[in-house]
Amino acid sequence: MQKRSLETVVYSGLGILLMFVLLLALNIIVGAVPLRLDLTKDKIYTLSDGTKAILKKLEAPVKIRFYCTRSETATPETVFLKNYARKVEDLLNEYKQVAGRKLIIEKYDPQPDSDAEDSARMDGLEPQMLPGVERFYLGIAVSQADARETIPFLQPTRERLLEYDITRAISRVAWPERATIGVMSWLPVFGTPTSPVMMQMGQRPVEPWTFINELRFDYNVKRIPNDAEKIDDDVSLLIVIHPKDISEKTQFAIDQFVLRGGKLIAFLDPFSLVDLRATPRGVTSFSSSSSNLDKLLKAWGYTFESKVVADLNYMMKLRGPGGQFQDAPTWLSVTPVGINRDDIACSQIDNVWLPLAGAISGAPAEGLKETVLLRSTKQSQLVEGFLANLAPDSILKDFNPSGVEYKLAIRLTGKFKTAFPDGKPGAKEEKSDSGGDSEKKATESGAEEYLKESKHETAVVLFGDADFLDDEFTLRKFDSPFGQLISIMNGNLSLAQNLIEQLTGDVSLIAVRSRAETMRPFTRIREMQAAAEQKYRAEIRRLEEKLAETQRKLNELQQKRTDQDQRFILTAEQRAEIEKFRQEERNTRIRLRQLQKDLRREIVALETRLKWINTLATPLAVTLAGLVIAVVKQRKTSAK
Repeated sequence: MQKRSLETVVYSGLGILLMFVLLLALNIIVGAVPLRLDLTKDKIYTLSDGTKAILKKLEAPVKIRFYCTRSETATPETVFLKNYARKVEDLLNEYKQVAGRKLIIEKYDPQPDSDAEDSARMDGLEPQMLPGVERFYLGIAVSQADARETIPFLQPTRERLLEYDITRAISRVAWPERATIGVMSWLPVFGTPTSPVMMQMGQRPVEPWTFINELRFDYNVKRIPNDAEKIDDDVSLLIVIHPKDISEKTQFAIDQFVLRGGKLIAFLDPFSLVDLRATPRGVTSFSSSSSNLDKLLKAWGYTFESKVVADLNYMMKLRGPGGQFQDAPTWLSVTPVGINRDDIACSQIDNVWLPLAGAISGAPAEGLKETVLLRSTKQSQLVEGFLANLAPDSILKDFNPSGVEYKLAIRLTGKFKTAFPDGKPGAKEEKSDSGGDSEKKATESGAEEYLKESKHETAVVLFGDADFLDDEFTLRKFDSPFGQLISIMNGNLSLAQNLIEQLTGDVSLIAVRSRAETMRPFTRIREMQAAAEQKYRAEIRRLEEKLAETQRKLNELQQKRTDQDQRFILTAEQRAEIEKFRQEERNTRIRLRQLQKDLRREIVALETRLKWINTLATPLAVTLAGLVIAVVKQRKTSAK
């Protein structure tokens, strides 16, 4: 008996020891091979296909030098940055697993007066001055041969863009050639210098838009004059922003650029807030804030509406003069319902803000194919832009959905035909003024020759808004202990940059950049609110119509009075009519309050159901799985 007990103790001890050894070995193996389980819907913590494609295409090794100060000083700022640095290291390890020997990762701790700090300075890193730490480094330098790209400081607020920033740097050093992009803009996208007199008055120069700065990082950006009569041959993609009062000669230059194979992205706007903001004080002009490419659009089969799109399903809330939030149906927050998620440029864009956007109407001309990128819902209509800007919530008063899904952004592909079948505008007048000899020379040199149709397929993208590229509608800037930090509010810049990369032939970074901002609004709740809003406004209109009808009847009764001294004495008929109206008004107000209560009750019930589902779904699934396993084991035990 004692022998059997001793064997049990020995075997149990050996079993425990063996289990400890196995767990220790498993822990060492798992630690040597870092693995992460990404349970997010869009796999935002897993390397995207675009990053993997770039890493697999590397022909020569790329070196990444990761700098992070490892000082023992513990302050809230340093602890936060060190935790973020561990996330960066985890991401770099994933890069290494995919790229293998084609990627070399070196880690440095740039302590003061060390070789690592000298290396960080040579790579162009920017140290942060933090409490308790003289200099704190957190940056990356990527190099291949003589090419080098640096991320001076890894801002924690750009965590969602971290993969994109690193992948873009790798792509830049591996393939240093840049495409040339021309930008023609009637808005101050390149910034505006300030004269010495204005600087003495306290005015600072306006910095270029972030959109332009991002383009300069990836491409050769060339500024094209707004009155250009020819687009330079080295430009492969032309971006036209808010073409206000554009001349026919400049439209002809754009026409010929497209026909010779150039790509075009045009940001039109029926009512540009940025342009209106630049209008001098005391000058009132609503028509000057609109833009168009009428000649070109007509040849392509389209027209651009001068009104703006209002949509109950996309409407945003703006802070009014009194600080209260008010509904703005012409400020669109386009959700995945209106985004073409089947297109690679939009596949991971979840939210686009379009302030006072216009609609692109029509159908593609022969030989062209249309792809709608952004669209409104059927709970929308067209309204006047200046009215929407003066009082955004006033649009709801007479809102009447058209049932039309308006096109907010489209892409055209195919072989384009010229919008100027008679040649360059004004060419005949120039010939007649220049005389016969000049005309002969122009003909001999071929200067008057022009393209009538593109030989190869090309692409044109049209947007119904230009303001959505402005920093005010794309970025949130705020001060912090690390300087001014920037966070992205929506997918505006990502969408624009995706399309630019798509048209310039490089689509590898599209899936990476599109992860910049993920928003999933409750579209069901928005639809409920839109439907209830429509009912609410219908009741308001009916009440106002009833009021107008009652006032008309009262005026008719008053006109029948012949005694001037008794004009303001109410008759029994008038009193009865007024009492009838007041009763109707009371009943209507009761119905409106009940409608609001029902709407709120339904929304709260839906939110509560979603909350309980999100809270209990996982525990219930685990419990159910445990019960199933227990039942199966019990049956197997019973069978034995």
